[in-house]
Amino acid sequence: MPEVISVTELNSRVKELFARTPAVNDIWVTGEISNLKKYPSGHYYFVLKDPTSEIRATMFASARGRLDFEPKENMKITAFGKIDMYVQRGSYQFIVETMKQSGIGDRYIAFEALKKKLQGEGLFDQTRKREIPRYPKRIGVVTSATGAVIHDIITTSASRYTADIILAPAMVQGEGAAESIVAGIKLLNKINVDVIIVGRGGGSIEDLWAFNEEIVARAIYESQAPVVSAVGHETDFTIADFVADLRAPTPTGAAALILRDKNEIRSELRSFESRLNRAMDTYTKGIKHRFEVLDAKLDPENAMNDIDMRSIHLDELSKSMDYAFMQTVSTMRNAFNSIDSKLRPESALMHIESLDSDMDRMFTKVSNDCERIMERCTAKLDSYKDRPERAIKVLYDDKSNSLVSDSRHLEGVSPYNVLERGYSMITADDGSVVTSVEGIRIGEPVSIRFRDGTAKAEVKEKEKRT
Repeated sequence: MPEVISVTELNSRVKELFARTPAVNDIWVTGEISNLKKYPSGHYYFVLKDPTSEIRATMFASARGRLDFEPKENMKITAFGKIDMYVQRGSYQFIVETMKQSGIGDRYIAFEALKKKLQGEGLFDQTRKREIPRYPKRIGVVTSATGAVIHDIITTSASRYTADIILAPAMVQGEGAAESIVAGIKLLNKINVDVIIVGRGGGSIEDLWAFNEEIVARAIYESQAPVVSAVGHETDFTIADFVADLRAPTPTGAAALILRDKNEIRSELRSFESRLNRAMDTYTKGIKHRFEVLDAKLDPENAMNDIDMRSIHLDELSKSMDYAFMQTVSTMRNAFNSIDSKLRPESALMHIESLDSDMDRMFTKVSNDCERIMERCTAKLDSYKDRPERAIKVLYDDKSNSLVSDSRHLEGVSPYNVLERGYSMITADDGSVVTSVEGIRIGEPVSIRFRDGTAKAEVKEKEKRT
């Protein structure tokens, strides 16, 4: 009967076989470093590859001290070591004892060349980058339909300002991935989204290479909607990151950057409402003071007092006029008496007639002047009667229009408008808004507010999302 052994025994035999085979021990292997990871223990884990193949490699901390340089991503090296089997995982790897530099990797050279070219054309300039909308309503996402990226974005957006998430499925690695990403960007621009997220999860430089393609960079540059790049982890950088209007450290971080937190918006609205109330109170007090001043100036009693004072002045003018007239008559009479004896009767009679005519003209002029003065005073007093009412009406209409405009603006930013789109708001028994599952207890009564009313409920069970 054939021998039956366990998986562990099989992997152990393979490990011994590697150890006894000179062809895979104490050998030099040339290749390019990819997906390099440095652990706090001092161990290095990476992939050693050439154009057609790759192998996992490990360099332990004890061997690190033999190097006079720091291994880096895309660096070409010649490594000395052996093949070993990791029994627990059933995988073999190249254990590096030492290495020496051979040059810079082909992909790194291509990356730097394209980066320099696009930078020279101005695709990276900060002055051309577009501002991300403060409250986007439609967010387009170019990523894999089956990956974790779209799930993370939707999950993050649930606790933030409401927006529609529209997915343009695309390949994010491998042959044809760059063309697929470009098609997704163009499609989302056709349906007029407010902002586009282009991204995928982490991986090696080969996995992320589609986002280093020139056609992807130019599609981001030519996009009508602003683009947020969310490629790989925080330490991963691609050409897409440099061209995009905003770089997010991760896909989850992209949603957090684009959509504002609901609690932050509520706090801002409360602050705005408080400032508005203070401004309205100050404005109302100012208007009230102005009304009081106008009321004091335009009060009917004050107007009558003004008329009385002007009547007194008119009487004084009339008295002065009578006095001046009497003085003139007296002067003329004295002059007449003075020359009466000197003139012949005929001449005296003619002179008297002339003086009498002058006196008539003067009397007529003085009478007409007094009449015109009386008419002007009467017209001015009549205009004073209508002025208070007109001023109050103009001021009232102006402030009423301003109050209506401010009320409409306040209503426009009200969080209750969100209820019209199918959302609801839960409040505790004391009236406070419930924003977290930790804020309620089992058995506690709550109120659910809808667009057209409220419902009472009781918490039967709760579960905190991790």
